[in-house]
Amino acid sequence: MLRYLYADQLDEFPQLRDTMFRDRADQFKTRLNWDVSVDENGFERDEYDDLNPLYVIWETPQGTHSGSMRLLPTSGRCMVNEHFAELMNGDLINSPLIWECTRFCLARHATRLTANALMLAGGEVMVGFGVKQCVGVFDQRMIRIYRMIGAQPKILGQTGEGKDFIGVGTWSFTDELRQRVAKIAGISPLQSRQWFDLAFGPDQRLAQVG
Repeated sequence: MLRYLYADQLDEFPQLRDTMFRDRADQFKTRLNWDVSVDENGFERDEYDDLNPLYVIWETPQGTHSGSMRLLPTSGRCMVNEHFAELMNGDLINSPLIWECTRFCLARHATRLTANALMLAGGEVMVGFGVKQCVGVFDQRMIRIYRMIGAQPKILGQTGEGKDFIGVGTWSFTDELRQRVAKIAGISPLQSRQWFDLAFGPDQRLAQVG
């Protein structure tokens, strides 16, 4: 199932929390060899995890992590502005209607369903919180995943080629895209909406970010 948890709620789900941060270490440090820090618990965490971000997590029936991503409004601190502004010629993105998506992580055991479900969940957040666009930084590997899901970004800037490629892009979410991603994921739009409402309540869908 899909879980929507703020950082200050993670301690209520210790197994889910621990396996998420360890899977992040496995993906970003071990498999991708990124320059990230792993602590004594085997967790990959950074300064943005301390800003109480919203995590979207695909939880297995055993209560462990299968995939996740991290969301922060660009109206506050975010990676795209503090580390990747040069990809956009120094322009900054600062809007409560644009949220940043980072740390898109898939566990080794994750199936294609996991990536599709996370993209669908990103759309639920956009609809539920009145967000118009999501922005993210991605490498060449993720382009294939986005293409598989059927939700490719609008590229704002990029550098490098092949394994050295880094891009910044934005996503919008339409009902047509929602239906397509839900079909690919094998998750009904009704079920997807129920998971969001379980976390925030049905009234949240009427909320608009000011």
